[in-house]
Amino acid sequence: MTLLQRKRMLIKASPWILLVSLTLLWEFVCFAFSIPTYLFPAPTDIWTSWQEYQGQIMKHATHTLFTTVTGFAIAVIFGVVLGVLVGSSPLIYKAVYPLMVGFNSIPKVAFVPVLVVWFGIGTVPAILTAFLISFFPVVVNMATGLATLEPELQDVLRSLGASKLDILKKVALPRSMPYFFASLKVAITLAFVGSVISETVASNVGIGYLMISASSTMDMGLVFAGLVVIAIMGVVMYEMFAFVERRMTGWATRGSDPAF
Repeated sequence: MTLLQRKRMLIKASPWILLVSLTLLWEFVCFAFSIPTYLFPAPTDIWTSWQEYQGQIMKHATHTLFTTVTGFAIAVIFGVVLGVLVGSSPLIYKAVYPLMVGFNSIPKVAFVPVLVVWFGIGTVPAILTAFLISFFPVVVNMATGLATLEPELQDVLRSLGASKLDILKKVALPRSMPYFFASLKVAITLAFVGSVISETVASNVGIGYLMISASSTMDMGLVFAGLVVIAIMGVVMYEMFAFVERRMTGWATRGSDPAF
């Protein structure tokens, strides 16, 4: 095995090595300092809670995944449309961008009581919170990808007879795909945050609700089990988009070698 192959294997294995190392350190600290489970559970305590409440956790996790993906899908559709409009027109960019920045600066948890008044307690506020917290990265990245198209390239295309719509469809949109997939990887993790926030405030189902219920009885093993499930779902969704990104935008990183 060559040195380059060993480097690549080490890079691929590094997340698992770090995860195992941190888990063992976590377990050791809890054991060495005799930290009570109701304050900070060890990984073995979390695993015990998972085995005991597996069915209940999966039920709530499925609901959280549904609300997250639904809100995220709406955010992608809305974000792409608005991002194309903002990135294609300097006038719309100047008019809309400050408003979006101001809106994004508002903590989304502040919208949850309003959504509860409008739609009641349950699934709809969670979906809308996931949407509100995740659409901004999509808009910004799409607008940036379109707005940063080189003026020289646009001039060349116009001299060849391309219309503004042709430039948008055949050059600007494909060129903005790396920005788009980068926004998806950020937005899906934020969508989970939005769903869980809403579930902790105004829901009777979902991982957020499960964690609040468990914390009220000081069952911290179950609370951390819920956190671990959310983290796993987030990583899986992130890696799904990363895989699609590598398949569709490999040209953007052509010739680069992660081993160096």
